[in-house]
Amino acid sequence: MIGTDSNHCRIVAESLAGARGVDEETLASLAILDDRLERLKKLDEAFSGVAFSRAVEQLRNRGSTIAAV
Repeated sequence: MIGTDSNHCRIVAESLAGARGVDEETLASLAILDDRLERLKKLDEAFSGVAFSRAVEQLRNRGSTIAAV
């Protein structure tokens, strides 16, 4: 499981850095990481203040635009 988690992180990080394009794989990885963060928040309120960076939010918004096209 750790290997796949880091793979999703790597895919999103590479897209943020411009090393790879923002594609369906990037958006799917972001969705998986978002889902996992939400589950953590439900498990323990210690995670309630954890959020993605502004750059990730911009990537998500950019992805919404790509998906709409």
